[in-house]
Amino acid sequence: MIPANSGNSNLAMVSTATATAIVIADMIGVGVFTSLGFQVKDITSGFSLLLLWVVGGIAALCGALCYGELGAMFPRSSGEYNFLARSYHPAFGFLAGWVSATVGFAAPIALAAMAFGEYFKAIVPGIPPLVLGLAVSWLVALVHLRGIREGSAFQNIWTVLKLVLIIGFLIAGFVFGSAQSISFAPSRTDLPQVISAPFAISLVFVMYSYSGWNAAAYIVGEIREPHRSLPRALFTGTLIVAILYVGLNAVFLYTTPIDQMVGQIDVAVIAGRHIFGDWGGRLVGALICVGLVSSISAMTWIGPRVTVAVGEDMRLLRMFAHKSRNDVPTTAILFQLGIVNLLLLTQSFEAVLEFIQFSLIFCNFFAVLGVIKLRYT
Repeated sequence: MIPANSGNSNLAMVSTATATAIVIADMIGVGVFTSLGFQVKDITSGFSLLLLWVVGGIAALCGALCYGELGAMFPRSSGEYNFLARSYHPAFGFLAGWVSATVGFAAPIALAAMAFGEYFKAIVPGIPPLVLGLAVSWLVALVHLRGIREGSAFQNIWTVLKLVLIIGFLIAGFVFGSAQSISFAPSRTDLPQVISAPFAISLVFVMYSYSGWNAAAYIVGEIREPHRSLPRALFTGTLIVAILYVGLNAVFLYTTPIDQMVGQIDVAVIAGRHIFGDWGGRLVGALICVGLVSSISAMTWIGPRVTVAVGEDMRLLRMFAHKSRNDVPTTAILFQLGIVNLLLLTQSFEAVLEFIQFSLIFCNFFAVLGVIKLRYT
């Protein structure tokens, strides 16, 4: 049996604030800026559309509470690898850990890096998105190779900048945007939409936008007083993101005609033009780029911790457990970076993401179910 505290860092220096920043950074990617265009195809009620994000937020908060309890019981960095091994069987944990260690984080990083390249190209044309994606993945990895303190500072700065820009966008939207004829108050006509198939399908994509609520659990061994700090970080970070998600979608609907958003993937850019004029698209592109840097940083930080845990427990993979004098898992970070670059160069990250999504949700489900199992067995 794997010891509950096995693999804990001797340099637990991550504060609750930084752990919260990791959750926020990992959660807010491109999903919230793009998914509304597909939701308004079949759902036209402002109340129903915002309810999607409220329900998604409640589900994410429930997951965060469960992971907070698991992390407090088993404070070892590695997330589902540790939780499933302790709750069920080491083989179950290894399966989850191997998926996470190989492509579970590398594929989302590659997708975010490529999206960064596409949005940055709109701001400064002329640089190929692939080059930009490779550059940002290397830059962020080099920062985290320096040390946990340097990585923490980098993560905090970019996450705070992301939050400031999003809050500024929300305020500007409600102050300077032209109000559309849409109501967010509930009415009798909302019920058929809420219980419809399109609502359920849209909720799946909303939940994907909320993924990352468990991010801090992957570095619980590096967090000070994890039994207190981890639950607070997971809950606070998820709650902040839920509020921002509802606010962002309210701004999109408040400032932009629904017929202009139907089927569009760049909803945020369209809304930005309505709020700020022609240069609004570039402004929103810059906001998304900042957000993607913090997301890439969070995943670059937490992903290798799973690889380290697998390496510590498996003799054949012991090389991945190597750490520097600063307690940085250098081999694991470079291993993940290599996979990210391979996925970027082969443009195969989207196919990999589609393949692993079910397995990751499957692991999340059984980790949450493990809380109930541990209470009654």
